[in-house]
Amino acid sequence: MTDGMKVLKKKMVDGLLPLQLAGLATVTADGLPWTRYVMIRGDEDLTLRCGTFLCARKVEQIKANPEVHLTCGVTDPMDMKSYYQIQGRAEVVTDAAEKQAFWNPTLEPIFSGPDDPNYAVLVIKPYRIERVTPPQMQPDVLEL
Repeated sequence: MTDGMKVLKKKMVDGLLPLQLAGLATVTADGLPWTRYVMIRGDEDLTLRCGTFLCARKVEQIKANPEVHLTCGVTDPMDMKSYYQIQGRAEVVTDAAEKQAFWNPTLEPIFSGPDDPNYAVLVIKPYRIERVTPPQMQPDVLEL
């Protein structure tokens, strides 16, 4: 990886580490896109995670087709900062260690705790991330 790519990856890691709202798109059984809001958090290798109910539509959609797309980064349109367009593959994980590691206060009103049998974690491995920083509209691209 070149020095320029290392710098770009670091900027992307910094932007995706915090827990944040994202639009997650999956593909329905009839091949159409379906988007919903999720709270995601990234890690140092740019893997993204979000909590979900095991009975959610997105779980069945991901099991049938793991291709997903996320959009995140802007929380206030009056304060436009970098935003991200992310293509990746998702997996539904029910491993106790994974559930405990992702557990955060935003999940407390929804699940009884990290051991809730209805709680799972979506683990999203990006293969392409575009970072747009207004006013420049040409994205910086990282392919993983």
